[in-house]
Amino acid sequence: MTAKLLPRSLTMAEGPAFWFLNNLCIIKATTESTGGAFSMVYEISPPGHATPYHLHHVEDEAFYVLDGEFTFICDGVKSVVGPGGYIFLPRGIPHGIRVSSPVPATMLILATPGTGFVGMMEEMAEPAAARVLPEPKEPDLEKLHKLCAKYQIDIIGPLPA
Repeated sequence: MTAKLLPRSLTMAEGPAFWFLNNLCIIKATTESTGGAFSMVYEISPPGHATPYHLHHVEDEAFYVLDGEFTFICDGVKSVVGPGGYIFLPRGIPHGIRVSSPVPATMLILATPGTGFVGMMEEMAEPAAARVLPEPKEPDLEKLHKLCAKYQIDIIGPLPA
């Protein structure tokens, strides 16, 4: 028998915080807490930060930009999204993200069902000692590739220019 879902709210200061690939990520909802529907992460990214070009096999992602500006590259097509902007990136299509503003940028990431991204992030990241951007460091790419494979995310390569 599954547990009954209950309403849930979090303040800005609540939710587990992680340093993930030089970003600060705060988990606001998990697949478990939403009955399998989605996960939600609040992310702060430094200027110039870029994800690898990658592809999710089991989840769709939606992004809502709060501050700054992100350039999304989806199947080779660039979309620049600023505050109040939204973009949906379906599973099975390669994509990546770059912070294109000169200041840190923030967004909400909604992944459905969300187990892949959040699971990989939790295993790759380290708990944040404070809710600030971490000191930048080179990621363990071997670990990242292994975890992405475990969560059915393909890393295709660096983000196209």
